[in-house]
Formats: sequence, C-alpha cells, structure tokens
Amino acid sequence: MKTASPKRPEILAPAGDSDCFLAALGAGADAIYLGLKHFSARMQAENFGLTELSRLTDLAHAENTRVYVAMNTLVKPGESAAAYRLMARLARQVQPDGLIIQDLALLDLARQAGYEGGLFLSTLANLTHPAALVQARELGASRVILPRELSIDEIRQMGEACPDGLELECFVHGALCYCVSGRCYWSSYMGGKSGLRGRCVQPCRRVYRQGGPAVQALWQQAEEDRKNRRSDKTAQESRSRQPRGLTRSKEHSGRFFSCLDLSLDVLAKTLLDIPHLVSWKLEGRKKGPHYVYHVVTAYRTLRDNPGDASARKYAEEVLEMALGRPGSKARFLPQKDRVPTSPDGQTSSGLLAGKIRVEPDGRILLKPYLELLPQDYLRIGLEDERWHTTLPVTRRVPKAGSLLLRLPRHKSPRAGTPVFLIDRRQPELMQLLRAWQARLNALPARQSRPVESVPDLPRPVKARPRPDMLLRATLPQGRETRGSRKQLTALWLGPRSAEISRTVAPRIAWWLPPVIWPQEEDGLRRLASRLWREGARHFVCNAPWQRDFFPHDLPDDADLLAGPFCNVANGPALRVLAGMGFAGAFVSPELPREDLLALPGQSPLPLGLVLSGFWPVGLSRFGLLGVKPNEPFLSPKGEVFWIRQYGANVWIYPGWPLDLNEKRQELQNAGYSFFVHMQENPPASLPEARRQGLFNWDGALL
Repeated sequence: MKTASPKRPEILAPAGDSDCFLAALGAGADAIYLGLKHFSARMQAENFGLTELSRLTDLAHAENTRVYVAMNTLVKPGESAAAYRLMARLARQVQPDGLIIQDLALLDLARQAGYEGGLFLSTLANLTHPAALVQARELGASRVILPRELSIDEIRQMGEACPDGLELECFVHGALCYCVSGRCYWSSYMGGKSGLRGRCVQPCRRVYRQGGPAVQALWQQAEEDRKNRRSDKTAQESRSRQPRGLTRSKEHSGRFFSCLDLSLDVLAKTLLDIPHLVSWKLEGRKKGPHYVYHVVTAYRTLRDNPGDASARKYAEEVLEMALGRPGSKARFLPQKDRVPTSPDGQTSSGLLAGKIRVEPDGRILLKPYLELLPQDYLRIGLEDERWHTTLPVTRRVPKAGSLLLRLPRHKSPRAGTPVFLIDRRQPELMQLLRAWQARLNALPARQSRPVESVPDLPRPVKARPRPDMLLRATLPQGRETRGSRKQLTALWLGPRSAEISRTVAPRIAWWLPPVIWPQEEDGLRRLASRLWREGARHFVCNAPWQRDFFPHDLPDDADLLAGPFCNVANGPALRVLAGMGFAGAFVSPELPREDLLALPGQSPLPLGLVLSGFWPVGLSRFGLLGVKPNEPFLSPKGEVFWIRQYGANVWIYPGWPLDLNEKRQELQNAGYSFFVHMQENPPASLPEARRQGLFNWDGALL
C-alpha cells in the first residue's frame, strides 16, 4: 500500500488536573489528553468536570491545540446508559477533538450520542498486529494507539499496513507496565481494583520472593493442613514425601516486575517518517505540571530539530529535570531485547531529595540534598512500603537545612527511608501558570444540561445450551483427542497443536492467542486458514480484531466465538461482535456476581464463561529478570504465584485456580449456555491452594 509520510507528528501531553493542562499549553503541546470523573483509566488522577473542561477546551482551541478525552475503561452491564449520556453531554458542551476508548460499546454509543469527533482505540483495546488495524477501521475507529512493547521495525510494519483513513499514535515517554495493556488482571484478581477500569493498585511494583525457606515454609504448612485432614498413618507417609520439583536454592527477592520508564529521547526521530504515525504520546496523567512542562518541551525540541546536536543536548538536560523514573528503551531497538526492569534497584519516580532521620525524641527530619521550594511535592518511601505517603513542602528549605515532617503515627518511616521530589513549583513555572490561569478565568463556561434521550440498547436472545469446552495448554500425548456431546476439546492454536490429523481437527475448538505480535500474524493466519480448509469451524478469537483471520462472509456452519480475553462486559459491545459475525461470546471473568447474572438479559448473543482452571493474572512480552519460571514465588503478603513462558509471552498465574463450578446452576438459570474449563498443569512444586478461586464473584469490580 502506497502511503504518504505523515506531517510533523503532534506532541500529545497528559493532564491530570487544570495546572497540568495549562503547563502543557505553556510548553507548546499540540494536543492534550485527559480523563473525566468517570470512565477514565486513570481514576487516581484528579480528573475533570464538564464545566471546567469546557473552558479549558475553548482556551486550547484558541491556541490551535486539540483536546482528547479518555473514556478508556471497561463498561459494566449497568453503565451503558450513563456512558451514553456522558458522551452526549461531551459532544454538546465540550466538543473535544477525540475520545480515547477501549470498550467496543463506546464505538456504538458515541455515534448514537451525536459525537462527531475522532474515536481512538486505546492500548487497552490490544491492537497488536497489522490485521487488527483493518478491523478497527471497518468498525469506525479513526486512530489506534500502539502497544509499548513494539520495536521500531514493528511500528514501521504497522504503519505500512495501516489502511487509509486511520491514524496511529505511539508512546515515546512515560511509565511502562510489565503486563501487556488489556491483558493484566493482577490487581483485579487480588481484590477487584481493575486496571481495565483505572483502579490498578500496581502489584507489579512490589517485592517478591522465590526459593529458600519461604517456599519450604509454605510446603510445611500445606503438609500440616493435609495431616489434619487425614489419618495418622497417611499423615506420617506424607511427612516423609519430598515435594517433586521443589528447588533448594537460596532465597532471592526483588522487584522482578517493576518497570523503568520508557524514554526514547533522541531515538524518537526514527519515528518521523513512518506512514500514518501522527502522534507522539507522553504518559503521565498522575504527574504534576513540572513533569508535563519539561517532557513536552524536550520532545517538541527533539521533533523540531532532529539533526541538531545542541538541541539534542538541551532536550536531554530538560528530561533529566522532569522527575520521572530512570529511563529505558524497552524493546524499541530490535537488536537490543532488554528487559526494562531493575529487580535490585528502585523504580520509583522522582529525584532523590534525601533520607529520613529519626531523632531521639521521635521527630522525623529530612536534610535535603537540594533546595526545596514552597508547594514542591515529596514522596516518602516506595509504593509498597507501609509508610509510603506524599506531602507538600510549606516553606523554603535550603540545601542541607532541616525539614520537620509531620506524619500520622501509622505512616512513621524508619531511619534511612528515601524521600523523593516528585513535583517542583519553581517561580518561573508558577508565573507561567498564573498567566495562563488569568486567560482561562476570562473565558465563560458553558453550563451542563441534562440529556433527555436514551440509547438504543440491544435485545437479548434466548440461547440453547451447547457443549462445555476443555481448554488444554498443549496437545495431549498418547491418545486421540475426542469431543462428546457434553464436552468439546479445545486447544491453543500453534504450530505444534495444528499438527493434529485432518479427521480430528474439525472436532476441536481452536483458541487463538490473547496477544498476537506482528511477526506472529502470518504464521497463525496460515495455520487458521489450513484448519479452515480441512473443515475446522470452531474457533475462539481472543481479541475482536482476530476476526480478520477468517472469511468475510461466514458459512452457516461457522462457529466463531469471542473469547474471554476480549473483555466483553455489556450489551452494546456484544451487539458490535454480533455485527462482526460472531456466533457467541465469553464474558469477561472479571465481573462480579451481580453483573455476571445481569448480562444475559442484555445480550444479543449466546454467552459463555470461564468456569474453572488457572486464569492468568497477566501476560507480558518483556521477559524475565531474576524470577525463575515454573517455580512458586511469593508476594509480600505470602500469596503464591508462578510463571511460564509460551512463545513470545510470559504468563503469570496465581497459585490457586479459578473455581466457579458451584455457581454453574445459578449461571445457567441466568442464561449462560456454555462454559470453559482451562486445563493448565501447574509446577509440581506448587503448594496446595489454601484459598478459594472466586475472582470477583463475591466482591465488586471497582
């Protein structure tokens, strides 16, 4: 496909509050993205109300700066109408230039609401391979935000495959997640605070332990539990049994999954000639105006002066003052496949400003390594420490002076705890913000009005029961794989599993991977096409965009299902899938009981659910540094996990499987017609599960 090189890409700045928005304008950003009080994937940011946002947008438009609103969260069954009303008010009152979304429902609801601006598919929507771009354009998207795991060669491949009428955006700076966007359930699995809904508590930032007495102690406790459930004779035999595969290695610990920041800096110039790539995105909606001003200034300088050595040096100096985490190129350079973690170091944001001193009288003091200014912001300790907190500086403190920290008793840090400067309010920046604030204050605000209309929601269908699926991790050895009227064997599609005989292939449900990277697309497409020619008709797509692997016009015997990794959670999204030709869909296993039971009453498609088995808490392309695969490791609270590599991706599993078998009848009564049991063989050294695997069934999805 012949395409023209893009015009100069925009510098897209983050804004978590009004000061950050004004700092972005002052630094010369071409576009600003932000979230609202609801439906934002950064709910910990302060975010914006519509009246405030209408004035900020008018100010930005007066400067020829575009405004994009992030509504990039999973929409639950009861939230479709609220999302529709919010988008209708946005369209009428704010008129932003783009909406950033992850849920298919919003592609439908936004146009119903009268929104005529751009619809941008978030990294959380998981468009990771070239064919996904074609599907996105057919569904009405105007931009795709590329994943942060791609190399420069893969970004170029995506650009060259991008259809006309679709734009691409990629991150050049900011925080990295260890897990692939849209494929992380870690925070949700541990207590309902979902990354897909902007509530992630960042379990990847914690210290984990593996090997040595930590795992041995778990086995001893497990053996004691078994002893209490067995006869004395059986218990005596179990005490003498050494768990097979248990490593006797020395215990090691670290922040195995805590990533450094992405910082392409001067390498960003290699993106300038990629077709359809129109936006350089800066992550940081939870950062302050100091960070926003500096990263915008740096990348605007790098973009506008790609061959100027002095400009490069200036930009690098500015980035050093931005108060971010230590930087990494991640996987951007294909010849340097680096893991962007530092298990033995600290990956917290900010500039080290000093360390805590605890006086004999109990006072907590900081003697800073640099001058502190009024309204500077400090962070005490690291994210997973019990005394972690943030607080403002109320007066000027000279270098090596004394700052008394007044902290609650339960937040009292120990001596030597690091203190980081995470936001700086130097006089020049404050003066700039005041000038922009004065301009903002002079603008009228458009008052919000209620929305009287209601969205057109899909009508439910009554679905007939169909066979369960038993999903095997690999092809069973030594016997032919057979299905039955009650159970259909399922296999992950791959070179090994696809070697199955032609007579058996049509009786298998073939599951496509949850993530497909650019270099994997052609091989998987060939496998799917060959199986299709041999009569296979049962396929499960684990991203909606994998629909492109199959004929545009499906025959009557096609059985194409949307898999659980599609994160489907509402009726309008299911209607989009039905329009794509899917015959049914697995519902996101994240949903709690109330939402799971409500969804069949809103669905135009037959629904299924993951009923049991090891559901991953996350998938990553970044590889491993420090933690060993196929061996248990522990969280700070003693929770057990294990990790395994499949192809290009690392799969992280909890030490206890999902088990909703006792809820099956209740789910069937609600309208679910099929289920899947995921068969994954855990490590032999994994201790016996000591907790129920109900995911969010008895809790809430925040």
